[in-house]
Parts: sequence; C-alpha cells; structure tokens
Amino acid sequence: MREVTASRVLEVAAADLSAWLEPAAIVEAEGSFAVESVEEGADATIVVASGPGIRLPLRFEDRDDAMYYTQEGEHGPFSHMETWLEYEPIDDRRTRVTIRSAVELAAPLPFGDRIAAWKRNGELEGALETIETELG
Repeated sequence: MREVTASRVLEVAAADLSAWLEPAAIVEAEGSFAVESVEEGADATIVVASGPGIRLPLRFEDRDDAMYYTQEGEHGPFSHMETWLEYEPIDDRRTRVTIRSAVELAAPLPFGDRIAAWKRNGELEGALETIETELG
C-alpha cells in the first residue's frame, strides 16, 4: 500500500470551501471519473464514478472539518483506497487544504501500487487546482 499527500494554502475562505465540499464535486474535481449516480444515506453518501471501462463506487462520510471517502465494496481497481480531505482556515480569506490518500491496486502488476500512487497524486493535485480555480 502507498500513501500520497497533496497540500496547499488556497485563496479560498473556509466557509466557501465547506459549502462547496460535496461528494460529487470532489469526484469531478479529481478529474479521472465522471459522476454516474449519487445516493444519499443516513450515515454516508455513495457516489458511483465511471471512466473508460471502470465503475467505481465511493463511500463518502462528512467528518469535522474533513471529508473521508473510500472505495465501497470489492468491485473496483483497488483492493484498498481511502482518502481524507481536511482543511483549516488560516485567516478569513485563506485556507490550508490537505488531501491524503492510501491506495493498493487490486491487480497483481509489477510496481502496481507505485503506479496507482503516482496516478492518485495527480488526482489530488488536480482537485486542489480545481478548488482554487472554482472558488478563488
């Protein structure tokens, strides 16, 4: 399993970021998948993300100043994937956003986890770019 982290101070008020943080928006911001469906539950939101040849159910839980999500079930490219999106206000117009993700590829490929982590890091950096562009 590999862990990657992307962090940046964004010119975004924490209140604006909090209002924007919806599971579907996060999936779209990462840039690799389109949102196929969203199902709101009592304790979590399930987003089915899709891309070329892949359908990936993601389970989102809203936590204090953080969004936590993981691959739901056993169908997907990962044997394990979990992500934490955390933020803390620096002042009334800037917020530090940190996204950290742990991944383990389901397929037994040489260097598979390293490749998955590299790809995941690109998605996390893409999410930070999107947040900054859309809210900044």
